[in-house]
Amino acid sequence: MGGASSGTDYVGLVFVYGTLKRGERYHEELGGAIFEGSAELRGLELYNLGPFPMAISNAQAQTPVRGEIYRVTTQQLQALDRFEGAPRLYQRELRSLLDGRRAWVYLGSPQQVRFVQAIPSGSWSESDRHQQASRRGHGHGPGNNGSR
Repeated sequence: MGGASSGTDYVGLVFVYGTLKRGERYHEELGGAIFEGSAELRGLELYNLGPFPMAISNAQAQTPVRGEIYRVTTQQLQALDRFEGAPRLYQRELRSLLDGRRAWVYLGSPQQVRFVQAIPSGSWSESDRHQQASRRGHGHGPGNNGSR
């Protein structure tokens, strides 16, 4: 995959849907991964845990999750695994995007989102976090240790 002239070892694509997106607070954790554009994934449901969202598998979900795609090296993917707490907190799975490309995505479990509502739009941003926090009266969701 790419990078022959630079000697860079690209291993694939990663789909991000929360605080790793451009303009969000942990974007720098992508470590210089190459932005490949916006994308959508079906078969997932997105939840707002306050400081960050969590996607879980749900084959019946009607709305695709919207996010961004980055081309990553082995080292960048390993760093993202550490950042996301994979495989303890999140599982990294290879999924097919709506455009046919395949990308890694970090997914939680239904148990981790059992006390929060899904995000109907399939898209999360910092402004969503602030809106939910003001409705709850504080900025923390249940069990907030994890994926961005």
